[in-house]
Amino acid sequence: MENRIQRLFLSALLFARTTVFTTATLFAAASPAFAADNNANPSPSDQVIEPELQRRELHVPKIKSQDFEAGIYYGVLSIQDFGTNAVKGATLTYHATEDIFIEAEYGKSKGGATSFEKLSGSAQLLDSNDRDYKYYSLNIGGDIFPGEILIGSKYAFKSSFYATGGIGGTEFAGDTVFTVNAGVGYRVLFNDWLAIRFDVRDYISDRNIFGSTERTNDLELRTGFSVFF
Repeated sequence: MENRIQRLFLSALLFARTTVFTTATLFAAASPAFAADNNANPSPSDQVIEPELQRRELHVPKIKSQDFEAGIYYGVLSIQDFGTNAVKGATLTYHATEDIFIEAEYGKSKGGATSFEKLSGSAQLLDSNDRDYKYYSLNIGGDIFPGEILIGSKYAFKSSFYATGGIGGTEFAGDTVFTVNAGVGYRVLFNDWLAIRFDVRDYISDRNIFGSTERTNDLELRTGFSVFF
């Protein structure tokens, strides 16, 4: 009786051991196939969508290594008490750094008739030569907002918004007076040597034409071209 019970117990133990070993072997063999199947068929959340972007090529002109800039300009000058007239001039600029420049300028215009002369009809406060208006100054300026403007889809032009100020002299009404000027401007480079500029300037001086010294503000609006060399 005892031998029969021992045989039954040993048979059950051998069966359980064989079953566990077979199950573990089947699971190990199925795991690589399951992983490969998951890699071959990823879930929608695992898929990476790469957008198709059309890159456009921009051609940005660069300033030449030379630091000098020469320009000419034309515009209008409002001479206080003497009307608004055409003005023309030239500039020579030295770019000390990428953002700081020193500029010499010379311009000329001609004063018109005052309100008194227009009302009187014949009285002339100044003769023709004394109405010649000439100014010269040495200025320092700096780029405030350098950037670029786009034209179409292929071209980008380097640009900069700058401020400037300086001192000099003004010849008018037979006298030369000390003058302070300040202004802002905008420069656009078409290529590595040619630029267009837009400037607004205020020329401030003390003049004595009507018997007393008066602080005057002569406002100028101009545009011109410049070349780098």
